[in-house]
Amino acid sequence: MTGTARTDTAQLMELLSVSLASYYGEFTVAAASENLTASQGKTLTVLRRGAASMSALATTLTCDASNMTGIVDRLEKRGLVRREPSPSDRRVKNVALTADGERVIDTIRGRMQHTVAGLERLDVQERETLSVLLERVFVERPAT
Repeated sequence: MTGTARTDTAQLMELLSVSLASYYGEFTVAAASENLTASQGKTLTVLRRGAASMSALATTLTCDASNMTGIVDRLEKRGLVRREPSPSDRRVKNVALTADGERVIDTIRGRMQHTVAGLERLDVQERETLSVLLERVFVERPAT
């Protein structure tokens, strides 16, 4: 790796750091406006992609399973999520977003004006490129 490649990577990491700090700062304020902690809001965001087991949620959110139980308990009490048996293993409980949970996460995202405005400054091709790059860097996992 050349010095330039290291610098480019370091610069990208710094931009990601600044971007994520801005995003999560705005997300935390928006979640609080719905009387949710950032962790509760993040849980709703993850569940927007589909139901997940408690252990998968804990792994995705990098938190202890007992902490995840407390987060889900509080969200369930508010009617934002529900526990349901896993279709593949009835001993496992999945957590799913309710209609109220979808409404709340949509409200949180709608309140993130700085993030929305920044993304809306991108044209269609730029959005597609950003989507592909984020998917490649953060979502795709190499086969092991």
